[in-house]
Amino acid sequence: MPTHDPYPLPTGALLDRFLDALAVLHPVAVWAHGSLAGGDYQEGRSDLDLIAVLPGPVGLGTVRRTVALHRRLRADPLAAKLHCGYLSPDTLADPARSHLTWAYNVTRRPVTPVTRRELHTFGRVLHGATPAELLPPVPDRQLTDFVVRDQRDYWRPAVDRARLWRQDIWVDLGLLTHARATATLRDGRLISKREALDLLPGLGAPGEVVEDITRRRYERQPPPPTQEWTVRRAELTHGYLGPAIDKLVAEYG
Repeated sequence: MPTHDPYPLPTGALLDRFLDALAVLHPVAVWAHGSLAGGDYQEGRSDLDLIAVLPGPVGLGTVRRTVALHRRLRADPLAAKLHCGYLSPDTLADPARSHLTWAYNVTRRPVTPVTRRELHTFGRVLHGATPAELLPPVPDRQLTDFVVRDQRDYWRPAVDRARLWRQDIWVDLGLLTHARATATLRDGRLISKREALDLLPGLGAPGEVVEDITRRRYERQPPPPTQEWTVRRAELTHGYLGPAIDKLVAEYG
């Protein structure tokens, strides 16, 4: 079955080209996670989040081949949003271990407990073995501990860096990640960004900001924010998110 069947054709065609190019590395498995697997994928806005499991150690030669592979895809306008982590069977088990990752360029990132739970819950197999065949299960305690740490140690300090909150991406990710963290800690659910937007008003998030995120995410050509609104949005987000994170961490940390 062609990869593009469940996706808009430009996205599916890029995934097919990526899988064809990746064949030279003989992957054991290729999985999609995030919105690409769990629904609410917005072509041209959402990232294409992938994991490739390679048959052996990821050495320097593999790094060079991976870089060349991704650079050959750059002519596709969606390719900048295609992010892939590269693992091998002997490095799968440790959620704290960093792996070769292509995300705009070469970096190293862990495959977090949230991503691992996503893969087990709704990960889409694009090639080879399933996540259940290769990935250890994620204990509930491991998942909730990670979510609390992420809110406490990453997002809470970021709230006090005022310049960040004048950027669309920080407003969007800060609020959506908080809503998703709340759903996970309250009842163990992993929710989509669409569901997170629906949840935010009930959590006390500023309605104007939630509407702004919704408009930019779902309208075809939303108008750019004015400078006045950018400043006000930053103040509203800062005023809500800091106390909201503090309350969540105090309750579940």
